[in-house]
Amino acid sequence: MLQCMWYLIQTACLVPKHSIKREFADHINLSPVHFLHTVGDLVADYNSFIDHEVAFFPVKHKICFFASGNGRNIELKEVQQQQVHEPEVEETPQVVEENSTDLETQPLRRSTREHHEPERYGFLVTTHGDVILVDQDEPRTYQEAVSRPDSEKWLEAMRSEMDSMLENQVWTLVEPPDGIKPIRCKWVYKKKTDMDGNVQTYKGRLVAKRFRQIHGVDYDETFSPVAMFKSIRILLAIAAFHDYEIWQMDVKTAFLNGKLEEDVYMTQPEGFVTPENAGKVCKLQRSIYGLKQASRSWNLRFNDAIKEFGFIRNEDEPCVYKKFSGSIVSFLILYVNDILIIGNDVPTLQSIKTWLSNCFSMKDLGEAAYI
Repeated sequence: MLQCMWYLIQTACLVPKHSIKREFADHINLSPVHFLHTVGDLVADYNSFIDHEVAFFPVKHKICFFASGNGRNIELKEVQQQQVHEPEVEETPQVVEENSTDLETQPLRRSTREHHEPERYGFLVTTHGDVILVDQDEPRTYQEAVSRPDSEKWLEAMRSEMDSMLENQVWTLVEPPDGIKPIRCKWVYKKKTDMDGNVQTYKGRLVAKRFRQIHGVDYDETFSPVAMFKSIRILLAIAAFHDYEIWQMDVKTAFLNGKLEEDVYMTQPEGFVTPENAGKVCKLQRSIYGLKQASRSWNLRFNDAIKEFGFIRNEDEPCVYKKFSGSIVSFLILYVNDILIIGNDVPTLQSIKTWLSNCFSMKDLGEAAYI
């Protein structure tokens, strides 16, 4: 049986004899045993390592140890045929080119193309000057709203909002308490459109700047549920299958109906400060748009009111209510301030609408056409 070992000695070294004995202890009884260079030069036989304390290996030479169990001498060529030659990578010196200091500078190339400013959104305007589709161009501040050509429409929207505030007794004017920094408010303007994009109403909403509220002082719980879209789709599918009536209503200034449990102070709205009450602040009695707890206060207020009419709240969907009376079926869906009333009895649905109008300021939208 042929046994071979290859060694690569990276540098010239002296190998102690005991290490040679330890390396080849299993081959002591094998003969003949020789150490050869790969070039074929005989280095020494095994006995020479026994007689000498050390053996000298040349620099960067591969040493082949081989022995045959049957005592046959093995030619070096036979061993070299089994050798797997590893290609030696020749290191080529890198030539570093010195940067030339005499570089020729070329003049910058300038484009000769004529530049034209783009006509932004020009495709939205017809040749007659009619606007096909543009931004609603809503004012951002009170000063901007009153200085526009359509300022009368925005002022009317703000007066309507203030009337709702006074009707619901949202606040009372008091002297500012010591150590209390009232939160500020601002007007938010919006144009409401129909399904065709036509402007229907101008809306002015008084909003509190809730980022100035402090947790534990101005508010506590803020979570408020809304009806999930999949629940609305399921009830609409049921109504379509059984041919139920689907009516729609909208709660005007819904958040103003929620009652506050915390003491919240707010500055007076811009444009509606009378000279005799210039130094006073608004102590909120009800929630207002923008407060962190406004949506939750409105949801709790509506839940208490709708249960008085006999509706039962769904346990898995807290914004879906149901009412059964014999064969009469009624469902009510609440999504913030939008209400869908579904049922199979028209007088019952009409009584629900009348009762809601008595509890809140409602807007009857008739049969649902655009949800």
